[in-house]
Amino acid sequence: MSETPHPDMIRWMWRSYMRAYRWPLIAAVFLMLLEGLALGGLSYMIKPMFDVAFSSGSTSSIVGVALVVAGIFITRAIAAFGHRVLMVHVGQRVAAKLQSDMVAHMLTLDSNFFRDNSPGTLIERVRGDAQAIATIWEVVLAAVARDVVSLLALLGVALSIDWLWVVVAVAAAPILTIPMGILQKRVRRTTTDSRSSAAQISTRLDEIFHGINSIKLSGTERHEQGRVDREIDAFARTHLQSQANQGGIVAMVDIIAAVGFFGVLVYGGMQINSGAKTVGEFMSFFTAMALVFDPLRNLGKVSGAWQAALASLARIRGVFDERPSILSPATPATLPIPARKARIELKDVRFSYGDTPVLRGASFTAEAGKTTALVGASGAGKSTVFNLLTRLADAKAGKVMVGGMDVTRLPLDQLRALFSVVSQEALLFDETLRDNILMGRTDVDEKTLKHALDVAHVSDFLPQMEHGLDTQAGPRGSNLSGGQRQRVAIARAVLRNAPFLLLDEATSALDAKSEKLVQKALDELSKDRTTLVIAHRLATVREADKIVVMDQGQVVDQGTHDELLARGGIYAQLYKLQFQDEGTPAQAPARGKRRKRRMPQIEQTEPSRWSVRNLFRGLVGNSRD
Repeated sequence: MSETPHPDMIRWMWRSYMRAYRWPLIAAVFLMLLEGLALGGLSYMIKPMFDVAFSSGSTSSIVGVALVVAGIFITRAIAAFGHRVLMVHVGQRVAAKLQSDMVAHMLTLDSNFFRDNSPGTLIERVRGDAQAIATIWEVVLAAVARDVVSLLALLGVALSIDWLWVVVAVAAAPILTIPMGILQKRVRRTTTDSRSSAAQISTRLDEIFHGINSIKLSGTERHEQGRVDREIDAFARTHLQSQANQGGIVAMVDIIAAVGFFGVLVYGGMQINSGAKTVGEFMSFFTAMALVFDPLRNLGKVSGAWQAALASLARIRGVFDERPSILSPATPATLPIPARKARIELKDVRFSYGDTPVLRGASFTAEAGKTTALVGASGAGKSTVFNLLTRLADAKAGKVMVGGMDVTRLPLDQLRALFSVVSQEALLFDETLRDNILMGRTDVDEKTLKHALDVAHVSDFLPQMEHGLDTQAGPRGSNLSGGQRQRVAIARAVLRNAPFLLLDEATSALDAKSEKLVQKALDELSKDRTTLVIAHRLATVREADKIVVMDQGQVVDQGTHDELLARGGIYAQLYKLQFQDEGTPAQAPARGKRRKRRMPQIEQTEPSRWSVRNLFRGLVGNSRD
């Protein structure tokens, strides 16, 4: 994501978010102007207070001046309260809209975007940067309206008394112009670094909390703590630098004030002693100049804060500048036949992740209403086939078709509505079981929901849950066992009632008892659907109508279980490794009872060198393509 400031960022921010609140903003600016003028009026009243009210000894004069001063303070209080409430209202509304739009836009982006940007980085964009932008407008508008007006009003009062005194008071200002410019640039840079460090902390914490069991089992708590400490130290260091640079800008203003007050006190004091100026004039001028440095200090603060805001705004705009490459077609088509009668076809499909080829001309057909299994070594491209079917990625060459139509011609939402997916990682949200199954649907009645629970065998363990369907699943479904999570995911798929079912190692991580229950649920779910199954354990696919054998991105064989065993190719060798028997693999189906040998899946080997020895060398644990 680009973090370079855009020249039109302010216009974009105003047009897209701020303009809708222009009337509250106008009211807030008016109140800020009123507050700024009140400060000038207060300094102006110092002269009559000393030279008229106190000198005359008149009670009415004293009361009159006191009433005016009190009125100024009350006006200032009401104006300050009013614009504060209005700006907080606008700021939070803008932040909410900005965050909502960022999330909505991110959800349209391709999977590559989420591979390239860590969760912590994206969370910092949505939460940290958006909130920083929302709060800066109050500071900026207050500086432009209240502080500038206060500055002008106070300078007007000071100039009306003696312009030469004003020149003496601000004589040091030009000297500090260059140092302040340098500090402003450093504020933007250090703020960018600080935000990046905050994103790294969020990412690190997400990984730790997600993998807490692995950390404990591997005894790497100290290692992870050290990594977090380094990230926190980096954030503290960059944040301190950012705040120090912003504080340096304010300090420059105080240095100007120190030099100015020294000059005015010396020069003005001598004029009072000589009788050229009255005490009231000096006090009014001194009050005005003393108050001048308060808005000056605020303007110094806003200068640093604005540089920080520009850094956040650049990162936010960088997110919105990202564009998805996978889109619905400009002229979408519809399936020429009913989806349940449509078959899936891959014709000479090629795909790569960057420079790494994954599919090298893969071709096969999955007949409508039947079960087709994809088997082969890890990295053969099986999971990539699923991604291409659902257009989480697009093929570089060849055709991926459903019902004789290229999937790129179908609208994305309609295409993905054709598929239900159950994988070995049943993703559950930290919500109730009901919410995890319904996934936002409001058109499901209790009878339909109960049918889904029964088919998926969720009803079997539901009585054990304290609050039934309203039990919290926990973060990533941590309150449930692996088998329970899978059955919840299957219930979700039952409700979806899609014509195509994609099963990606749905039972690979389960114990025997859970696997039996989940497999039974999957069998029910597969009825009358076109089903594609990815499996490394061949026992789960022997009954498939067709088995497609893949090796290094190519389909090297296909047929039924018996046909593949009879041909004695890769599948037969895989089968022999996984199911050692007295006879040959081809005889195995007819032998009745088999003695199963638990064998893990195999990794890639060189093409055309699929000897048993090479296969055995490539054995690894269950992993994803």
